[in-house]
Amino acid sequence: MILNVLTYPNKKLYQRSIEVVKFDAALGELLDDMYETMIAKNGIGLAAIQVGRPVRALIINLANEEKIQDKKDLIEIINPQILKKEGEVVFQEGCLSVPGFYEDVTRAEFITVQFQDRAGNTHEMDASELLAVCIQHEMDHLDGHLFIERIGYNKRKKFDKEFKKSLKEKSK
Repeated sequence: MILNVLTYPNKKLYQRSIEVVKFDAALGELLDDMYETMIAKNGIGLAAIQVGRPVRALIINLANEEKIQDKKDLIEIINPQILKKEGEVVFQEGCLSVPGFYEDVTRAEFITVQFQDRAGNTHEMDASELLAVCIQHEMDHLDGHLFIERIGYNKRKKFDKEFKKSLKEKSK
């Protein structure tokens, strides 16, 4: 089922998500619905809080070499913890919760993350470049933060101005 994606400035997006403790059918259904929603909205990552569920779960599905988002490449990450960060990389980020706005964000280039899968099994994964950026972006959501908080004062002022302008245009 395709879920509603919360968008800025919805206050729920600033809520810190709680740890998942029940690895049951309801969690599996949420993850499946998140996948359908992410694909329908042309996203590559989605955190549960973005669909109004304040639990520490996120999904990522990057396109493969053929530029296809294959479901077999889907990564489900529950209760993530970054164990190691190295380097710096700048990527232009966007967000389903901040539609239509893209800006360069600096994040760690390499990370090691520990997490659980939908069955509760613990895994450790090294990630770099776009995958590392996506994991950090989605983990920010779990901590109640949006990427626009990481773009610097001047770029944030530009965003606020564009956002207010788009609200005025929508109300016409």
